[in-house]
Amino acid sequence: MLTLRSTRRRAATALTFRTVRRVLLLGAVSTAAVLFCSAPVEATIGEQRARLPPPAFCEDPVEGVWRSHKYNEQFGDWTIFTLEIHRVPGTQNALRGTISNELWDGGPSDEQPGPCDGRRHWIVSMDAQGSIQGNRIFFGAVGQWRLDRALCVGGPWGYNLDNFSGDIDPEIQEFQSVNNDGGRAVDDPHVFRRVRCFSPDSLPHVEVAPPPFFPRRAGGC
Repeated sequence: MLTLRSTRRRAATALTFRTVRRVLLLGAVSTAAVLFCSAPVEATIGEQRARLPPPAFCEDPVEGVWRSHKYNEQFGDWTIFTLEIHRVPGTQNALRGTISNELWDGGPSDEQPGPCDGRRHWIVSMDAQGSIQGNRIFFGAVGQWRLDRALCVGGPWGYNLDNFSGDIDPEIQEFQSVNNDGGRAVDDPHVFRRVRCFSPDSLPHVEVAPPPFFPRRAGGC
């Protein structure tokens, strides 16, 4: 039989355990909230679309010049990727071409390069190859990267080769992809739009209404 003293002792122990558990739970929630609010927010697909020229509709579903234009809030820089994609003659699905990347430092409003002022601004390029299956495409760099132009101070000491994979939406001529380069780009989303055909008899451009421009943070952080 429990005495009154032992009953009170057990009640106090249970209360202490519940208090500690509540404190730990609140601490975990607070930590998660801080991490979520401080994490960089990638530009949405719509915001990337707003920066691109109108689409070009070509006879071939994949050949042509594709471009993306994105701001990276985490690293404080802008990139314009240009993919020049050709089919490999004599094959059904193989692709070849080049990838170029123009990068410059800046804030969210610096969508075009400004004065150097000690900032980076350079262009690199790479040979590339890939494949297409239906609307699914892979296009990745091979060999060595090249520093084409160092427009401000120096250039990159090193560069990880870019590899884009995703799906082409033929109705709007977009290649919605992710980039994986073995470095800072891990499933990094990029929206490419085809902006030029290789054949002169391409169909006319079609306007795509731009959505809101600047990145937004979710929630009330």
